[in-house]
Amino acid sequence: MPYVHTVMSSPVGALTLVAGEQGLSAVLWENDDPMRVRIGRGQPDDDHPMLMETRQQLSEYFAGQRRSFSIALDFHGTAFQCRVWHALLAIPFGETRSYGQIAAQIGHPNAVRAVGSANGRNPISIIVPCHRVIGASGRLTGFAGGVTAKDFLLRLEGQRNLFGQ
Repeated sequence: MPYVHTVMSSPVGALTLVAGEQGLSAVLWENDDPMRVRIGRGQPDDDHPMLMETRQQLSEYFAGQRRSFSIALDFHGTAFQCRVWHALLAIPFGETRSYGQIAAQIGHPNAVRAVGSANGRNPISIIVPCHRVIGASGRLTGFAGGVTAKDFLLRLEGQRNLFGQ
């Protein structure tokens, strides 16, 4: 499957946007571990319609003008990972969930660690809001873009003051 990519600047660093035949396949962080998301980036294409639309919607999100995304997504992962990633899409803007809540939502209440692992491998960061998943205590936990980026995204959505941090 051929992929194309572009790089955009953002308040959380350079983001690499990757599109496949069916839609957006990845939003990768500037210093992303290449083993975290195992798809190729393909050829650079700054004019690809899917990538241009993604760049526009992300820019609106960072400017506080967008609360949801309307981009076709092209997930590549195991069936379990895809279930977790679809559950992330159901977390409303400005809200958070714990790993345990996501595990219960997908019908695997004892799979908290597996949910954490799938969350960490979410290929479509920000748009599929893995940053909205926090520890049961309300603390920030690991994040592919770094805890500082996670904190920024939650503050952008108005959530960080809820936990006294």
